Amino acid sequence: MAGMNSRLAFAIIASACWSAFQHGYNTGVLNAPQEVMSEWLQKEVLTGTNMSLAAKDDPKVTTVMSIAVAIYCVGGMIGGIISGVVADRFGRKGGLLWNNALVFVAALLEGLAKLANSAEMLILGRLVIGVNSGLNASLAPMYLAEISPVSLRGSIGTVYQLVITMTILLSQVLGLESVLGTPEGWPYLLAITAIPAFLQIVTLPVCPESPKFLLLNKGQELHAQRALNWLRGDVAVHGEMEEMHQEAEKNKISKKVTLRELFSNRQLRQPLLIAMVIMLAQQFSGINAVIFFSTDIFTRVKLTTSQSQYATLGMGAMNVVMTIISLLLVEVAGRKTLLLSGFAGMFVCSVGLVVAYMYAHISWVSYMCIALVILFVVMFAVGPGSIPWFLVTELFNQSARPAATSVAVTVNWTANFIIGLSFLQLSIALGANVFIIFAVLQLIFIFFIFFKVPETKNKTVEEITAMFRQQM
Repeated sequence: MAGMNSRLAFAIIASACWSAFQHGYNTGVLNAPQEVMSEWLQKEVLTGTNMSLAAKDDPKVTTVMSIAVAIYCVGGMIGGIISGVVADRFGRKGGLLWNNALVFVAALLEGLAKLANSAEMLILGRLVIGVNSGLNASLAPMYLAEISPVSLRGSIGTVYQLVITMTILLSQVLGLESVLGTPEGWPYLLAITAIPAFLQIVTLPVCPESPKFLLLNKGQELHAQRALNWLRGDVAVHGEMEEMHQEAEKNKISKKVTLRELFSNRQLRQPLLIAMVIMLAQQFSGINAVIFFSTDIFTRVKLTTSQSQYATLGMGAMNVVMTIISLLLVEVAGRKTLLLSGFAGMFVCSVGLVVAYMYAHISWVSYMCIALVILFVVMFAVGPGSIPWFLVTELFNQSARPAATSVAVTVNWTANFIIGLSFLQLSIALGANVFIIFAVLQLIFIFFIFFKVPETKNKTVEEITAMFRQQM
């Protein structure tokens, strides 16, 4: 980890940790308390519901809860679409700071929804926090990529996904019945999201704006050098400043890239295609399918509801551990190798689950299903879970990065929304055979990565863009 110092570590925590918290925590926070929230909706909010039905089976309640879950992804799409404009208008650090205003609005709406007996407040709060998460998913990886030394860019970029996995796990723990997953506790569970926003407002102003943004976008050379000196500590920055000057000279010729130019420019079209497919691959990998079927698999081996909850927590913990390992491996093995290894492992697990699930009534096969589920999560964490978030920032220079990141993040949230809408129907119609679909998609992604995705480890932006020019 040569090149790491206390100030750079502080900047990583202040920017990525509190931003990724919103993304991960709000992705998983509605899972555990869904039953008690459904009962609140049925008994206190919705009129004309069939009280003879269990709350989770009531169509009106199910519709409202489905909207509350799906609207988060819609907000993410909106955040992704506007992130390029925000990054250029306010800067990477400035955009992250202003974005926290949305968190406080969302926390108020969600935290007070029960007191006001308002499903509309809950849904609006989920939309607002979704916009915040969509912006964070663009701004935080962009800031990390621009403050990182080339030798640590992959490891530092992985931090965003690591915090997502940790905060999903945290939301599952806090959502347990013994903690805040109660009729009285769930509003506090949703409002907790304001705490990391407050911590970011306190800590991030201490850190400098991205040196690249200051020099390349604002033309503030002195401020850029001061920012770089702050981030590097005692390390000389002349080499990095010279690289940024060279990129600035090239940007004067190309100028800022608009969305239209991003799609029409032949030199940018190939890296944009790679960025979009990698984001699709992350969401269409089948990770949500495995997590969904884990409950059914745990039930088949006679685990109680409580034991199943803790088994799911164990899966989440394994996801965190393996993401930490990928953080250490990414600068050694490289991005392409970890992506290929991850998707290949997921393909084997998907095929294994299709076969094993047919014989899950046999006790030892059921336990093999559990092993395959855990292995699937492990392989996802190795590469497909973390690498897409920062790979996008590595494929483009400063003039194209905001627009390209905006497109890629929007694609990711859109794919997430499609999976959320369609997966339940697919699983009801196909059962475990839904993994056949994911296995086919994984195979397609493996071939695409092998033939199209370049290795960006230890390469400067200029070297990466030169690779694409040579391929034309």
